[in-house]
Formats: sequence, structure tokens, C-alpha cells
Amino acid sequence: MNIVLMGLPGAGKGTQADKIVEKYEIPHISTGDMFRAAMKDGTELGLKAKSYMDQGALVPDEVTIGIVRERLSKSDCDNGFLLDGFPRTVPQAEALDELLSDMNREVEHVLNIQVEQDELVKRLTGRRICKVCGTAYHLVFNPPKEEGVCDKDGGELYQRADDNPETVTNRLEVNMMQTQPLLDYYNQKGVLTNINGQQDIHKVFADLNALLESKRS
Repeated sequence: MNIVLMGLPGAGKGTQADKIVEKYEIPHISTGDMFRAAMKDGTELGLKAKSYMDQGALVPDEVTIGIVRERLSKSDCDNGFLLDGFPRTVPQAEALDELLSDMNREVEHVLNIQVEQDELVKRLTGRRICKVCGTAYHLVFNPPKEEGVCDKDGGELYQRADDNPETVTNRLEVNMMQTQPLLDYYNQKGVLTNINGQQDIHKVFADLNALLESKRS
């Protein structure tokens, strides 16, 4: 089961990815998580990724594709994978198709979680992260018990640089401009399904799960 999970920033891809990989026991390959880990470690790749992500811009293809190539070669991907955050453009999708073709594999499902832009801005600018444990909160949807303080360890909560309103708006515009040709690409290949992401989290997953089960049978 080779899945590409799509949706603009804030659409809930991470939440749904966790549910999918738990249900189907395939690895969650998130380029965003990979970049953040590299930034935390201060690696050359991490510093490159950070300079782009802080501006709300996309990380260059050569950096992203290199990460994905190495990851898909690992043995835990033998029975399938879920890609989250890659591909973002048609050239990246073509590069992914080429990589998978070399492995005698192909993308089987492209799941696109759709959420309106106003809702995305509301979701993204309200996010706060604990400096100690990394737990995520939201000022509207999942606020901490005490403002600015993590419920788990009392750590200070902060807003990521790429979550401020100006950067969020820029990031959404960049993503929307790049994403539509990619959606068209996968639609033409007959593997794209759009999912309503403005429903309850559990309803979104129920829709995703029903689709995957129907394709399995």
C-alpha cells in the first residue's frame, strides 16, 4: 500500500497520517519531520532547510528528493509507505515515479485533504509548541490549561517562525500555486481522491479508511 497524503499546511495531514500508519502498519515518511530533526541537530541539510522554511518557502528539490530516495530504500518500506509532504510539484512526482519504477513499485493512492484557506490560517497561527517536549497545542482547538505553559512538563510554549500570520499566508499561496498542477497530474493517472478535511477528525479518518478498504478488496 503505497500512499501519498496531500493537503495544504494545516489541513491535518499529520493527524490522519498517524491514524493510517497505525491501522495499516506502514511507515509514515514525513519530510517535514525529517527537516525539523536535521535543523535540531544543526546539520548542513538542516541549516539549508531552515533558511527556506523560516521564509515559508519550499525546500529545493535536490535536498528533498535525496532524503526520500534514501528513506524508501529502507526495509521497513517493503510492505508499503505513507508519504506526507512529498511530492509537492510535478517534477517531484515524476522523480518519485522514476524512483519507484526502479523498485518495481508505484504510487497506488493519492489522498488529498481539502480545507478552505481561511480555516487553514486560523489553524496555523494558533499553534503553539512546548520548548521542552515538543507537544503541540492550539489556542482555539486545543489550548493548554495555563496560557503559555505546557500541561505535561511546565515548559514554555512558543510560536514557530513559520506559524506567524505573514509567513502562513505566504506559505499557503506558494503551496496553492504549486499544488494544483500536482493534483491534476495524479488525477490524470487515476489515483487521486479528495477528502473533506473540515469535518471532525474521526470522520475524516473514517472517510480515508473506507476508501483504502474499498481499494484493498
